Amino acid sequence: MPPRIAKLAALGAFGAIALFVAIYGLIAVASVPRRTGGIDWIEATVTWISVGLTVLALIAVHLVIARGLFAIARGTRRSL
Repeated sequence: MPPRIAKLAALGAFGAIALFVAIYGLIAVASVPRRTGGIDWIEATVTWISVGLTVLALIAVHLVIARGLFAIARGTRRSL
């Protein structure tokens, strides 16, 4: 992979992380219990935890991918 493409792909992985955080924020705000109806606090907490763990796993994977792509862009040798 050319270094320029690898660097752009790594930056795209960081952009995906920002999108994951924005989606989590949207879900967190949408699932806040309201007095007029909706879900209760226990269901909201379960939603925040389950979506939060999924988002954290996706962020971890994208960080590892971005590190590898930046290493390719620098031309350093990657080790498994």
